[in-house]
Amino acid sequence: MKKEFHHIGIPTSEPRPNEIYLESIQLYITDATQSPHRIEWTRAEPDCPFPEVLKTTAHVAYSVDNLEEAIAGHEVIWAPFEPLPGIRCAFILDDGAPVEFLEFAK
Repeated sequence: MKKEFHHIGIPTSEPRPNEIYLESIQLYITDATQSPHRIEWTRAEPDCPFPEVLKTTAHVAYSVDNLEEAIAGHEVIWAPFEPLPGIRCAFILDDGAPVEFLEFAK
């Protein structure tokens, strides 16, 4: 399975320039591809359904060619979903640290 670093996600409580609102999960994100160091800022609304660890702890994200294969055998804390058209992602815990896997439509 191909796995390549994509970004680091850092929770914040402060609005950031050019945020993207993900209405389905009540979360604001920035576009990590626009950051020279691949930082994605995340800001959860009070009713965001994410587990607390995703709202308060930085995560590392990898681009993968098969999302189901990437999460197999791991503790999945957020099942695969499509936050934006053409992108599927899921989160696991690795020794207590959140990890995101992203699969881009081909």
